[in-house]
Amino acid sequence: MRKDRKKMPGNLFVGASLAGFMLLFLLIGLLYTPYDPDAMSGGAKFAAPSLAHLFGCDQFGRDILSRVMKGTGTTFFVGLATVLIGGGAGLLVGAFTGYFGGWLDEVLMRFNDAVVSFPSILLALVFISILGPGKYNVILALGVVFIPSFARMTRSEFISQREMDYVKSARLMGASHLRIIFVHILPNTLPTILATAAIGFNNAVLAEAGMSYLGIGVQPPDASLGRMLSESQAYLATAPWCALFPGVAVILLALGFSLLSDGLQKKGGK
Repeated sequence: MRKDRKKMPGNLFVGASLAGFMLLFLLIGLLYTPYDPDAMSGGAKFAAPSLAHLFGCDQFGRDILSRVMKGTGTTFFVGLATVLIGGGAGLLVGAFTGYFGGWLDEVLMRFNDAVVSFPSILLALVFISILGPGKYNVILALGVVFIPSFARMTRSEFISQREMDYVKSARLMGASHLRIIFVHILPNTLPTILATAAIGFNNAVLAEAGMSYLGIGVQPPDASLGRMLSESQAYLATAPWCALFPGVAVILLALGFSLLSDGLQKKGGK
């Protein structure tokens, strides 16, 4: 039995561990934070890490640990919502174009190619400039620009699966197109879809942090890891902990899902 068991790839284990740790960290932040993340204290301004404030305090005397916990939750929510929007819409487009082909495939994929020809972050910035900054506008912008990559991946998977014997057998048994798509083919594409979702989440985390760093992403009073990095830039020499801990949180969150995606691809034999 042990010889037949596939060994878990090392990057999958490390990625799942990091992602699980960050998920636990933000879940605790939803239920409990040592201090009010938005509470200011003049006496604690630039307080160094200590037993009272494990991550220290920022330029307004706010507890950095509490703000990192809240900011991680905000960043995770933006990444998850982006994947749900972009992945959900892209999966539907890719599934129908890949399964049916024909003129529907030609029209949608040519439009998809036109969108992909532009850098996704540039398109997101254009959307933000039209819609205005804010958490939900960032989610909408990133979700829309992530649709083409999910659609392209799903389409290629469905094209490779639609002529296989189990699909032909389902057609002979009278299964409807929708049943074949969602019950027969979709489960066989899940490893690739999950790996792509992990990559999308990783990209969304970095994009949100970047836009918040520029001041056009998540707006106060919501805590954001990118905005915390931006605000602490002027104090790197005098209070480096203000940037260190938000930066580590972004790295761990992005690295965890990047390794998780790579591990899922290797486990799926891609």
